[in-house]
Amino acid sequence: MGKIILLVEDNPDDEVLTRRALKKNNIGNELVVARDGAEALDYLFGTGLYEGRDLSVMPQVVLLDLKLPKVDGLEVLRRMRANERTKLLPVVILTSSREQQDLVDGYDYGANSYIRKPVDFAQFIEAVRQLGLYWLVLNETPQARG
Repeated sequence: MGKIILLVEDNPDDEVLTRRALKKNNIGNELVVARDGAEALDYLFGTGLYEGRDLSVMPQVVLLDLKLPKVDGLEVLRRMRANERTKLLPVVILTSSREQQDLVDGYDYGANSYIRKPVDFAQFIEAVRQLGLYWLVLNETPQARG
């Protein structure tokens, strides 16, 4: 089974850009998209739409936007870190937010990395390439305890 990337992104344009950047970098991992924070939590914890999902299969990395409907990204991160099953999952905040407080809060809540989305598509492709190389190839994660 391939390594899953969970993309938590409510902006359809940013979702398309992320898909294109992954494809351009030959990152063929399965991409699961949650379009708001509540859907992301349902996926991670096997509730709501994802009730009955095999929770032994977790994403290799979570790409998390901050400005989300229903439940914001920082709250998603807080709940992930508070749960035994998800507390060690790598989380990369991928946001267009320029607020310094978001950066500080992101790390305070346990983000592994914080990337501001570049406006330029070529820069975004390069950022995704490096992100994929690191989080999907080089980084080693502890095995989940179920």
